[in-house]
Amino acid sequence: MKDLFGKAILDYQTGNNPEDLITETSISEADEMSVAYLFRDFDEMPKIEQKALLLSKGKILDVGCGAGSHSLYLQQKGFDVTAIDISPNAMKACELRNVKHCIVSDILNLSSSEKFDTILLLMNGTGIFGKLNQISKYLQKLKSLLKEDGQILIDSSDLIYMYDQDEDGAYEVPADGYYGELTFTIAYKGEIEETFDWLYVDYNTLQNAANANGFQCELVLEGEHFDYLAKLTFFK
Repeated sequence: MKDLFGKAILDYQTGNNPEDLITETSISEADEMSVAYLFRDFDEMPKIEQKALLLSKGKILDVGCGAGSHSLYLQQKGFDVTAIDISPNAMKACELRNVKHCIVSDILNLSSSEKFDTILLLMNGTGIFGKLNQISKYLQKLKSLLKEDGQILIDSSDLIYMYDQDEDGAYEVPADGYYGELTFTIAYKGEIEETFDWLYVDYNTLQNAANANGFQCELVLEGEHFDYLAKLTFFK
């Protein structure tokens, strides 16, 4: 892994001539992403992220924390937060920003000996699942990390709006596979990162997967652009 996403974050944190990231997906053209956006404070966050942070409680795990902005906000509010990301460079930046507990790891490899009251997966938190057929594996892992009365707060988007409709109004989605399964490519400072799988999940599909894995799923908030925040808890 070249860890270009992490390099961009660390460059921004250390003032090492950061540049925009270039992101491209299997259904969209190349687009520039400002690294500064990953360092936003609470007031600059979308309402869905703000809501998730306000609902957070107890001991918190911030999965795929990136530059650590969510972790920092919660830490400043007095919460015990553990930030986890597969990017070594991003975690270095988090440490420089004084995020107290940082772990470089894939969530699937995290020890289940520690349990959390709140597990956060934000900025399309379902993305790390990669493919639809991987959801159960991840939900079972998250389940093993959650306290009995804990909650998982996760956001995603329904990408159906990205597809054309035929004259009957039916969306022309790919016949082979789920329409929210994308491949992402990242470029930074002229370096091309390997392509990786990234999953967007419509709410009904997430709810069905959650139910099948022993969770209740509640729609907490819908955003302005087919995005939403969901809360998963154990069936009582």
